[in-house]
Amino acid sequence: MLFSPLKIKDMELKNRLVLAPMCMYSAKEGFVNDFHIIHYAARALGQIALIIVEATAVLENGQITKNDLGLWNDEQIKSFRWLTKRIKLFEGKAGIQLAHAGRKAKDTKDLFAPSSVSHEGYQTPKAMTTEEIETVVLAFQEAAKRALLAGFDFIEIHAAHGYLIHEFLSPLSNKREDQYGGSLENRMRFLIEVLKAVREEWPFTKPLGIRISATDYDHHGLALKDVIEILNLIPEGLIDVVNVSTGGITNYQPASYPGYQMSYANKIKANTNYIVLGGGLIKDGVYANDLLKAAECDLIYFGRLALREPSFPLRFAKQLNYDLPYLKQYERAKE
Repeated sequence: MLFSPLKIKDMELKNRLVLAPMCMYSAKEGFVNDFHIIHYAARALGQIALIIVEATAVLENGQITKNDLGLWNDEQIKSFRWLTKRIKLFEGKAGIQLAHAGRKAKDTKDLFAPSSVSHEGYQTPKAMTTEEIETVVLAFQEAAKRALLAGFDFIEIHAAHGYLIHEFLSPLSNKREDQYGGSLENRMRFLIEVLKAVREEWPFTKPLGIRISATDYDHHGLALKDVIEILNLIPEGLIDVVNVSTGGITNYQPASYPGYQMSYANKIKANTNYIVLGGGLIKDGVYANDLLKAAECDLIYFGRLALREPSFPLRFAKQLNYDLPYLKQYERAKE
């Protein structure tokens, strides 16, 4: 199951293994450089089917740090095109996570959020005007256009971990009294506007996903039932994939263990019609395969394991007695 193919719209994945988007804090002015090319291509070379490039800011003031990638201007497209070509050289599919950090942007003086409510340890943001909201929506749309021109196969919209879209979704950070605040439908309005704007440039033949935090770990914040409702209120056909994570709107850190996010992923899988991407410190091929066989998710993401062990799919295949073809150059390592 772990090494079975999966087709999502026009994207054909050779297996169910996904590189989780993880900030590398290695860019200058948003541009891809040699480090990014080597880092991401190495994971494609190691047989991970879908490489999701780290949170990429749609505006300069939306970077998590000044060393994050960005697609806020056309000059950046060429560097991303180099990256997608090298991922695809090794039969990987290239995804990108588009993001705005909102009140958790560390290196900007132009800090804004849905409401003037600070994240612990950060400066107090300015509450966004409707004009600023429209500017950010347009920025997501233009970044999606650039991602298409750069050759990406998949876009993931970052709606998790306490960044701007999550800040609109959560009642902990959204205290607005206009059409973007109050009810769940109002709090998710910004997300829907972003998704619809992205689809203006990103064809419906190509898969679009979101990363979402399934719980805020706070009784006054989003609970799993709220997130399931949000997902089911998204207009049908707008997105295809849900990448399930948790937390980030506060500094609370849950206990982590292999599969610690899966109890949320499997409930979202059972209560929505999306392709579900789950994970959380999974290190063992047999366990990963069992999750798929039990239909707890459709794809599995790997973060820290992929940093330590870029070719972990080869080890997983051996655990499962699966004859995974090696690159000709690496065949001597098969035995």
